[in-house]
Amino acid sequence: MKKIIVIVLAALLSFGIAACKNRSEQIRMATGGSTGTYYAFGTAVGQILAEKTKIPVTVQSTGASRANIQLINASEVELAIVQNDVMDYAWRGVDLFNGEQITSFNSMAGLYAEVCQIVVSAASGIRSVADLRGKEVSVGDAGSGVEFNARQILDVYGITFEQIGKQNLSFAASADALRDNKIDAFFCVAGSPTPAIIDLATSRDILILEIDDANAARLISLYPFYTKYPIPAGSYRGQTAAVQTVAVKATFIVSTKLSDDTVYQLTKNLFESKAQIEAAHIKGSELSPAYAVEGISVPFHPGALKYFREIGAIR
Repeated sequence: MKKIIVIVLAALLSFGIAACKNRSEQIRMATGGSTGTYYAFGTAVGQILAEKTKIPVTVQSTGASRANIQLINASEVELAIVQNDVMDYAWRGVDLFNGEQITSFNSMAGLYAEVCQIVVSAASGIRSVADLRGKEVSVGDAGSGVEFNARQILDVYGITFEQIGKQNLSFAASADALRDNKIDAFFCVAGSPTPAIIDLATSRDILILEIDDANAARLISLYPFYTKYPIPAGSYRGQTAAVQTVAVKATFIVSTKLSDDTVYQLTKNLFESKAQIEAAHIKGSELSPAYAVEGISVPFHPGALKYFREIGAIR
């Protein structure tokens, strides 16, 4: 009888320790600006993951990719949404992170496409990326990930920034400038369809330029964080056919300090809760284990790797 009591007490104590441990864990998630997709998507996912894993998740509005990587490096957050190209720069200490190599994080999962869209007026006569030489082109905010995307895409077409009238405007300001004929084209890297482009298309006939197979392949060989991406027909007013371009992807990264079990639970519940996440935010529809591991150049956390190997997404 005493032996049984000891076993029961030991089991209860073990359960109590596990429960206390679980309650003591907390995930702080860095997203983006409070009006952006990162914040809205992160808030939806955070609530669901907290419910499923029983680990509290708090969501923070931040300056997005670069700031989020720095927050993880400073141990101020444990989970963050970033562009996979920006995390590649941080891991290698190049471009946006020139001379500042950061390896205190791992990949957890690719989430959804952030599409490289090159927008022109239909009346401009511009029909190819090659036609942008000598044109007034907005390439996103100075020093932004978009500016690096624009430089890389133009480069594979043999165009340098010195060969365009480069302007550094936000997406909304770029749309206004195109509407007012102050620029000929602009780069926008965001989930598609993008509100700024939707709004522009209501008042101007626009085109999204294609990135052809040969140049897409060249770009991906140089920068493996890109993937080919077709913008579906009808995404914007007047767009009657799909347009092939490339995309980077919004990606969950995690601190290397998180335990394998915690990251495993976060990854597993992320994908097993797809229907619930999709009901909360449209970008949940793009969750896919196969897509989650494609174009990711930073090593996966062992906990995420365990899940992807279990389901056969990584061999």
